[in-house]
Amino acid sequence: MTLARFPLGQIVATPGALRALTEAGDSPSSFLRRHVVGDWGELDEEDRQENECSVSAGFRLLSAYATSTGIRIWVITEADRSFTCILLPEEY
Repeated sequence: MTLARFPLGQIVATPGALRALTEAGDSPSSFLRRHVVGDWGELDEEDRQENECSVSAGFRLLSAYATSTGIRIWVITEADRSFTCILLPEEY
């Protein structure tokens, strides 16, 4: 089992993300598990490298995933690691 690379803090989700996850039958915890171990999902190489630097430097972390119905969701952990939000990109 891979260990968490950073704390998630308080976990929150927007109404749109919750609706998309419910409609897809996907669990938010599956995306959170991927995010916290450094599986950044559907990011390009530049954004992946930025996240790798941000883990140790204490900057914001962003992951992008698709639900089983193809809806894109983001998982963002704030720089101070006080909270992590699951949201749709258009809700940012």
